[in-house]
Amino acid sequence: MRVGIKPSESAVGSLDVIAPGIFGLRTLIANVFDVSNGDGSWSLIDAGLSYSASRILSWAAEHHGTRPPDAILLTHGHFDHVGALKELVASWNVPVYAHPLELPYLTGRSEYPPPDPSVGGGAIAFLAGLYPRGPLDLGDRVRPLPAGGAVPNLPGWRWIHTPGHTAGHVSFLRERDKVLIAGDAISTTKQESLFSVLVQRPEVNGPPAYYTSDWGAAAESVRRLAELEPAVIACGHGMPIIGPEAAADLRELARAFWDRAVPARGRYVRRPAVADEDGVVSVPPPVLTTAPRIVLAAAAAGVILYRLNRRRSRRGVSYRR
Repeated sequence: MRVGIKPSESAVGSLDVIAPGIFGLRTLIANVFDVSNGDGSWSLIDAGLSYSASRILSWAAEHHGTRPPDAILLTHGHFDHVGALKELVASWNVPVYAHPLELPYLTGRSEYPPPDPSVGGGAIAFLAGLYPRGPLDLGDRVRPLPAGGAVPNLPGWRWIHTPGHTAGHVSFLRERDKVLIAGDAISTTKQESLFSVLVQRPEVNGPPAYYTSDWGAAAESVRRLAELEPAVIACGHGMPIIGPEAAADLRELARAFWDRAVPARGRYVRRPAVADEDGVVSVPPPVLTTAPRIVLAAAAAGVILYRLNRRRSRRGVSYRR
């Protein structure tokens, strides 16, 4: 049973300014991050959903004018984190960095393991069978993150391998003030629930269940992140969590991960997907689900998301929340 840990209201931060030099933008259901160095240089972490390139470009221009980022850094390559990537790379002419185990999904060699719509219990989870699995082919634009944890063009940061949600998932830590950009290793909303996503109700959860293909690795990754004692946690989904509560909530999630975060049953609960540097090697068989329930949830979620997008289009896009 997945139960989120609800932080106090004072612990909930803002995407507008997460920490000095770090800004966030929500692209409907997934966040991207602008990380500045203080000398005018900056990097983008993740690339949001498809059709969000113009929004990301305008938002970045508010902070940096015409200066492009030094690089785009990926926590992983799922569709909601790379949707605008090709357009951004074409506009900015910059390199993309990801963990070596993510490269098969970014160079056209392999699809991701199938999502599991049987877990999570919400409309976004039920829709998971419709989500694209890739691969995206960036050719020689994408490069492996360097061994040892250094982050290209971001001195003072290090990357941490946090597999489970994907085999090559990484998180990023700014060591001087313990700002953690955790991607989908954890989430600060119940990402499976359309209602929670729309209202952004803050609660510390494990990774989005429907796309997590190795729960044992995910549990170990959360334990590693908890040991870092972060002062700020910013995730791919949900609002930032700040202050002492951030570390405390993460410790509690790590302690009770198998009870709070892992579904009772699901495709990858007992047996993980296996992947290597060439992509997916094997996946367990799917879990049977109730098809009508999934179809109804998918239809309802599609209508709500469509209307939300139409409403934003009519009002004009606001690039700062």
